[in-house]
Amino acid sequence: MKLIKKIKSPDDLKALPVEELNKLSEELREIIVERVSINGGHLASNLGTIELTLALHYVFNSPVDKIVWDVGHQSYTHKLITGRYEKFETIRKYKGISGFPKIDESVHDAFGTGHSSTSISAALGIIEARDKKNETFKVLAVIGDGAMTSGLAFEGLNHAGHLKKDLIVVLNDNEMSISKNVGALSAYLNRILTGDLYQRFKKQTKSFLEGIPKVGGQVTKIAQKAEETLKGLFLPGILFEELGINYVGPIDGHDIKLLIETFRNIKNSTEPTLVHVITKKGKGYEFSEKDPCIFHGVGPFEIETGSSVSDTNAISYSEIFGSALTGLAAEDKRVIAISAAMREGTGLECFEKKYPDRFYDVGIAEPHAVTFAAGLAVQGLRPVVAIYSTFLQRGYDEIIHDVCLQNLPVVFAIDRAGIVGEDGPTHQGVFDISYLRHIPNLTVMAPKNDLELKAMLELALKHNGPSAIRYPRGKVSRKSEVGSQKSEVEIGMAEVLKEGSDAALIAIGNVVHPALAAAERLEKDGIKASVINARFIKPLDKKLFLKIASKTKRIITVEENMIAGGFGSAVLEYLNSMDIPDIKIKLLGIPDEFVEQGSQAILRKKYGIDEEGIYQACKAFLSTLTAVR
Repeated sequence: MKLIKKIKSPDDLKALPVEELNKLSEELREIIVERVSINGGHLASNLGTIELTLALHYVFNSPVDKIVWDVGHQSYTHKLITGRYEKFETIRKYKGISGFPKIDESVHDAFGTGHSSTSISAALGIIEARDKKNETFKVLAVIGDGAMTSGLAFEGLNHAGHLKKDLIVVLNDNEMSISKNVGALSAYLNRILTGDLYQRFKKQTKSFLEGIPKVGGQVTKIAQKAEETLKGLFLPGILFEELGINYVGPIDGHDIKLLIETFRNIKNSTEPTLVHVITKKGKGYEFSEKDPCIFHGVGPFEIETGSSVSDTNAISYSEIFGSALTGLAAEDKRVIAISAAMREGTGLECFEKKYPDRFYDVGIAEPHAVTFAAGLAVQGLRPVVAIYSTFLQRGYDEIIHDVCLQNLPVVFAIDRAGIVGEDGPTHQGVFDISYLRHIPNLTVMAPKNDLELKAMLELALKHNGPSAIRYPRGKVSRKSEVGSQKSEVEIGMAEVLKEGSDAALIAIGNVVHPALAAAERLEKDGIKASVINARFIKPLDKKLFLKIASKTKRIITVEENMIAGGFGSAVLEYLNSMDIPDIKIKLLGIPDEFVEQGSQAILRKKYGIDEEGIYQACKAFLSTLTAVR
């Protein structure tokens, strides 16, 4: 019988002898590789943290003790050993378990995550609440080295050092390797520095020295300096010590016995402590070890070869963007590309390869990326900031204050706009129209296909002001979409795709084609509907919209964004101001709720913004109005 089948909770894990945990680790690797190969998901990060997760649950007492996972894309092992093994096949599927910690999914998920660098701040808040309620439990924040590039993480560390509470931060570092000699010496020092005997001796000695009249305080400072110098010779933790946080490490994150020993040593610490753990991203699966970036977040793949099973006769919008920007950079030396730890995800590998001195990956630091771009732009360069829609939310203040207020020519390439799919509510890009369209000076556009994406990118780089282009996650068929014909785009100019007198469908971005297909079905029912590819969220093509609204008096807007404050709202606001008699307007989009996980097709169907949903909504809307007449 597999060990994992015996484990319904962390209590069952504790019943295993330490020697069996390595066997369990291998079982978990097989389970995770097999399931991600079918469902897709975050592979490399989960394979790298199996031993670490087991050690944490072996020493600490979840759910009484709280483990906060930063980002949470490394929490698959955590889920498997906290009662969700039987449901693991549903991970990231519609109505299944989430690929991230979720507080309403399990009592062992102490805090919901999905975006990076929140764990330290959240864990510190939990500790303060614990103390105010006179409770006693331990709180840990498990954060990756990539997430430590965010200012939010350091804000949390700074506060933790100030409060001097017993927060334990586990720094999962998968960018370094430890040589055997350094690793052995580090482990030896950590055993000494975290042991009870050393800690008691340290406190007693400090108390004794400080009691010596006149010279006690000075001697204590000298002793502390000597200890810091000794540790500084071997350990890269002086930064954390300066913030008032005890540093332990680095230690091998795949040595379960050492991990357990270390966590036991620091479990009862009364001061903030950071444990630096070195792991190998993708460990145990050959292809993810060789290319952890590709296997960070993947779709279904063949286990034997590591090859994707997705449509090979298709190219993604991200790839189209990267290729187009690289081509435009050849024509204009002012073009700069900026990514926030998403070079591969945003399709910028080709740009970096050709123009390494014009490419910047600033790490998980979206606010910095935006203001950094503003600094480039104020000196005459043309920066393009490529960030996922959900992550650009983190740079909102900087977009307003540093870019748009100064009317600087920064281009925001907003990838993964709209419904993203299985990653769930933390990653759905359904807010960007709403949080961008009301900002003065900003031009906001969305292409219906690859040709318009290229044309809009070229237009944005020529525009003397800030602009944003939103485009979806997904593939564009090489057969049907990519061609040599040009797609002319002018700022604020929409495109009439179909003429009709009974109603008008005004769509934006990737819902244009479903809207057109729906209109063609309506025509078979005797309803002639115009279809407008809006292209621009801001500025609207007011002249065209007024003309068509005055003609049909029946307007249906379609978008893959929240209805509240979205594209349809912009159309509604404008047409309402024009006092058109008897006009009726229906808005299709995402209602006032967070979009759960599930495939893009399932979710678009749920919200009625696929072809069938648009067709049925239009038919019902128009039939109701006819009945009223």
